[in-house]
Amino acid sequence: MGTVTIQRFTYKNPISMIGEEAGVCWGADISDPEKNYKRGLDCLESEHGRTFEFPDVYMILDGYSARVIREWYTHIGGAPTRLQASTRYIDYESGFDYVTPPSIAGNSAAAKVYDWIMSCIQTGLKMLEGLGIPREDSALGLPLGMGTKIVCKHNLRNLIDMSHQRECNRAYHEYRGLFADVGNALREYSDEWAYLVDHYFMPKCEYFGFCREKKSCGRKGRRAAE
Repeated sequence: MGTVTIQRFTYKNPISMIGEEAGVCWGADISDPEKNYKRGLDCLESEHGRTFEFPDVYMILDGYSARVIREWYTHIGGAPTRLQASTRYIDYESGFDYVTPPSIAGNSAAAKVYDWIMSCIQTGLKMLEGLGIPREDSALGLPLGMGTKIVCKHNLRNLIDMSHQRECNRAYHEYRGLFADVGNALREYSDEWAYLVDHYFMPKCEYFGFCREKKSCGRKGRRAAE
């Protein structure tokens, strides 16, 4: 699996930030850090969702597949932004890193086939470059399993919503692993982020108390028919 790095631009006290920003609108005393923190908790517990959009998380995601990063882009709530490593600058001479899913890694015969496929792609791309094809064109042959790197920014509300979808047992395994890595990185970044991850990042069955998926994993029961 890849690595998640929380960048220094991420504010370390997001709960206090929420409380302070809300306090401005409430005409409250925002000079007291303890009151700001408690007010932030009140906003979270009352699900005043707009306040969740103030804390931003700046991250580097490195070593995850182009496939899972493409899915990462689909969560557009809260106007996230990102930059991705350009395929124009992939060095085909030394090859490219790629992600091997557990179902293949645990099967020696399948792993040989998979590695052979990746080797063929790398060889073919080098041949195209030798024929004068620019990398911006030969890059169309790169696989979705290729490892890539992005920098991205998401607010707390967006990340909580993502957790409802991507911590679900039916989510793609690499995405579950990626989101677990995000949660662990935030836990290590600050105590307030650790609190948010532990109390608000959860699959939607935990959030709603029942499963809303047509094909449930069985972790939670389905909601009774109304």
